[in-house]
Amino acid sequence: MTETPESGDPARWATWREIHAQPGIWRDWAATLDVAGLRDWIAGLGVDEVWFCGAGTSAFIGDIVVAGLEGVPGPTLRAVPTTDLVARPHAYLTGRRPLVVSFGRSGNSSESIGTLDALDALAPHAPRLHITCNADGTLAARTGGSETRVVLLPPATHDAGFAMTSSFSTMLLTALALFDASVAPLSIWDEANEGGYLHTLADALEAQLPTLPDAIGDAPARAVFVGSGPLAHAARECALKVMELAAGAIPAIWGSSLGFRHGPKSFVTDGTLIAVLTGPDDTHSAPYDTDLIAELRDQYPASRVLSIGPGGDVDIPMPLGPLWSAPLSIAVSQVAGVIWADAMDLDVDDPFAGRGTLSRVVSGVTLYPVAR
Repeated sequence: MTETPESGDPARWATWREIHAQPGIWRDWAATLDVAGLRDWIAGLGVDEVWFCGAGTSAFIGDIVVAGLEGVPGPTLRAVPTTDLVARPHAYLTGRRPLVVSFGRSGNSSESIGTLDALDALAPHAPRLHITCNADGTLAARTGGSETRVVLLPPATHDAGFAMTSSFSTMLLTALALFDASVAPLSIWDEANEGGYLHTLADALEAQLPTLPDAIGDAPARAVFVGSGPLAHAARECALKVMELAAGAIPAIWGSSLGFRHGPKSFVTDGTLIAVLTGPDDTHSAPYDTDLIAELRDQYPASRVLSIGPGGDVDIPMPLGPLWSAPLSIAVSQVAGVIWADAMDLDVDDPFAGRGTLSRVVSGVTLYPVAR
């Protein structure tokens, strides 16, 4: 019989198990996702804009995808948070026919529902692609009058914990599989040898996870995450993950490697962890990241500057480049957040239990009718 993990063992938390389930989820999903069929459907829509929509962590998926695919031929890609769209639907939807890609772990958040309401009222002919983890959620069930496809992720991605982990990474990789035209559909999963992109990433994360607890160190007083391009937006997810899991006890901010000097550096005090997410040495942004790391170590000797990437303090190989490898960098913050929150004796799976301030699925937002 399996023993119940004792206090102080992060494996007792569902969130920890969900983080460690990601490699297996990605391998199984690679063989199931109909990349070629969905790409053909998208191409046949004839749209000139694709919007990636979600709230919070789900919104950051769009930020990462758009930053990483900047300049790629095809429709214009935009990250449009549902929190913006619901607040000002006419500014976004009047006279437009984009493909609206909605991300949602539960598919039931107030803003997910509000976005569908706004589309029904102002852009009923805009096609929709729902990428969700919950078969019983609104995004899985509600298609509206427009042409809609639903991509339902494996049940294991419907995280039980408060923080999005496997849901986030698998929705992100799904979006990349469908919209990164530089990668052939068969490259997502090579049926001949069960290789391909998702297997490569799964193998990398599986090797990486056991090394992370020793690499991250003790909980800092504050945390900063920065990066370049898609890794800047991955840094945003890292910062949120730490703040969520620590229930706000570790303030965290994010930024770009070049932008950090323009004011946000004032956040750093003694005891701050500054994590720089880096890409391979052959990327144009690499020397900017390297220069920043050297500068920060010189200016803030009482803070810890941690490079996270190929050959870094936390060595994250990136054979597929920084965009596709973003989930590997973010996994560092997932593991760190659990370990630090557990050390604080917090309920890692529900850090805000009893407070009534934050919940796993955002609800209680009053949605106001959209005038046609």
